[in-house]
Amino acid sequence: MTPPEGAVVLLSGGLDSATVLHIAVDMGFEVHALTFGYGQRHSPELRAAALVAERAGVKDHITVFLDPRLFQGSALTGYGEVPDGSALREEGAIPSTYVPARNTVFLSLALARAESIGSRDVFIGVNSLDYSGYPDCRPEFIEAFRRMAGLATRDALEGRPVRIHAPLLEMTKARIIERGLELGVDYSLTLSCYRPDGHGRPCGTCDSCMLRLRGFREAGTEDPAVYSTEGE
Repeated sequence: MTPPEGAVVLLSGGLDSATVLHIAVDMGFEVHALTFGYGQRHSPELRAAALVAERAGVKDHITVFLDPRLFQGSALTGYGEVPDGSALREEGAIPSTYVPARNTVFLSLALARAESIGSRDVFIGVNSLDYSGYPDCRPEFIEAFRRMAGLATRDALEGRPVRIHAPLLEMTKARIIERGLELGVDYSLTLSCYRPDGHGRPCGTCDSCMLRLRGFREAGTEDPAVYSTEGE
């Protein structure tokens, strides 16, 4: 019997990345999960990522800690307040929660990890429909990174380029949730919030929480997360 191929999956601990991880497992890949600590104020997502990885039975899970000074200027790394989703931004503006070049950095390190273990597949949970307007979540960005990856590694030059999978790219949040539930994702383990409280509970009012809550409503099911406004 042929052993399963390995795939590197970027795992933040949020709803989207947990869904992507289960998609990779469902496709028959042996998952090597990769998580990043970069000084994010919503650091409880690191614990969520560990729980999701453990529950999914991944091959291995690496958490890489980066110097927060690489990502100055973002509300997610402590530069200003995280805005409420209801008053987030003017149409077309990049929100203050944008983290400089985050997905470019993360995908580059995932590319290195993939080549180092002989994998040809990298998965990322970016979405261009129900998202916060980040430039590194667009189809153009993913396609550009695919082209770059085809030039950047020894494996690519030898005819084995890494495939960049973004299966959620053009899915609504509701459809992502529906797909995840079909695959058995336990969304109670995930954290999508940009400003959880001291107990790691989501706020329910930041942009990420509002997108998540709307997705569950549109999917016709209840979000299993316990929000900070509940059970005080």
